[in-house]
Amino acid sequence: MIRDQETLDILLDSIRNFVTNELMPSENEVAETDQIPERIVSQMREMGLFGFCIPEEFGGLGLTMEEEVNVAFELGHTSPAFRSLFGTNNGIGSQGIIIDGTPEQKAHYLPKLATGEFISSFCLTEPDAGSDAGSLKTTAKRDGDFYVLNGTKRFITNAPHADIFTVMARTNPDIKGAGGISAFIVERGTPGLTVGKPDKKMGQKGSHTADVIFENCRIPVSQLIGGVEGVGFKTAMKVLDKGRLHIAAFSVGVAERMLNDALHYALERKQFGKPIAEFQLIQAMLADSKAEIYAAKCMVIDAARKRDEGKNVGTEASCAKMFATETCGRVADRAVQIHGGAGYVSEYSIERFYRDVRLFRIYEGTTQIQQLVISRNMIKEAQG
Repeated sequence: MIRDQETLDILLDSIRNFVTNELMPSENEVAETDQIPERIVSQMREMGLFGFCIPEEFGGLGLTMEEEVNVAFELGHTSPAFRSLFGTNNGIGSQGIIIDGTPEQKAHYLPKLATGEFISSFCLTEPDAGSDAGSLKTTAKRDGDFYVLNGTKRFITNAPHADIFTVMARTNPDIKGAGGISAFIVERGTPGLTVGKPDKKMGQKGSHTADVIFENCRIPVSQLIGGVEGVGFKTAMKVLDKGRLHIAAFSVGVAERMLNDALHYALERKQFGKPIAEFQLIQAMLADSKAEIYAAKCMVIDAARKRDEGKNVGTEASCAKMFATETCGRVADRAVQIHGGAGYVSEYSIERFYRDVRLFRIYEGTTQIQQLVISRNMIKEAQG
């Protein structure tokens, strides 16, 4: 649902100009330094990008799902590292508090997240718990007015920069599955919390992940999200549909950027006396990419509208995430092929994007997890 098309158009124009005039010219700098310049972070704060999905009453823009995916389409036209910095504030880092937080937790944390004063991280994945998140081993034991956390979280986005961590931990060891898991807000600087060295990744320079270690980390009972034990994993699952649609939309935007770069290269690059864009095998790769991007975009918008209508879009969100991220990977591969040898050197953006987009098929649930979600939902519906 788009609440006011004129207002949204102004926002999208502002983001489009920011991407074109500030972010795209800074892509190489970020790739070389592995850092996003502070001048750009300041602009992100001024534009409200750290809080575009946080409700207006807490200082955010309160975008609907359809408005959010339109923003993600635009943000996808530049390096994924930029979106990654403020993405957790709008997604998994804040949505648990928005959905299930106490009034006090919302009032204290959401305004700081909306302005970018605080950067958030979401701590679910562990060394032995990835796709099987329900088997996590991090524990939170009640000790009077405190909980004591012990465990290690892995591949945590923005961990080196985060001011608060939403942590999933097992509060009831007698319940082996998801029912024994609770969610906590842990502030940076809490004794017993340590952030490991940033991971050296295949791509996405400027976007940082690291281990987060808890060793007898004592936090007040008031930091239990919602004030109720045993609902943490359910909280995490509630935000997944939204997160999957966002990643799907972002993947569409990145695919559009790669296809546009490939098209312009094909028009400029000449072989046998004419632009390679005139060769039918090149045209086939361009056409296949265009059609798949169009299909993915339609899926994302349709699912976003249904979610805004209050419908259960678990299946649609997984379909969109699976198809859009796989499409993005195929477009990246074709774009390298169109560039030929030039696509394998860092002078051209596709060499970087080819590595960057590989992650899209992994986080927010791998392609294989999406297949399981979709098929299980189909079976459940058929069985009544």
